[in-house]
Amino acid sequence: MSSLATAARRQLSQHGPALALAALLATSGTIHLVKPGVFRPLIPRSLGDPDPWVLGSGVAELACAGALAVPATRQVGGLASAALLVGVFPGNVTMAVRSRPDARSWAGKPAVAWARLPLQVPLVAWALAVARRAR
Repeated sequence: MSSLATAARRQLSQHGPALALAALLATSGTIHLVKPGVFRPLIPRSLGDPDPWVLGSGVAELACAGALAVPATRQVGGLASAALLVGVFPGNVTMAVRSRPDARSWAGKPAVAWARLPLQVPLVAWALAVARRAR
């Protein structure tokens, strides 16, 4: 194997998980800002107007993605991402409870809304693993 291929494999092994999580959060954050209506139903009514929460969480996801992408801020980015993923979990529960088969948004369909709940666990674990590895 060439030294270039070895170096590329080492870089992918070292940075790949963090960059993949950054891409996931950047995509979600962008959707929050471009199509906020998808996420409005996730906000518990007790929090009032959903728009500031949707936009704020989108900005937070983009900030976490940026921190994960830079090796110098990766540990903080991983910890912040884990905290964000835990923090939005009540919204996912709200969405699942409110889900309806006739929902206009794909996120409001029961199968999608309920399937999202257990997916938070590996996402939080992934973020924590990235933070640990960045030390």
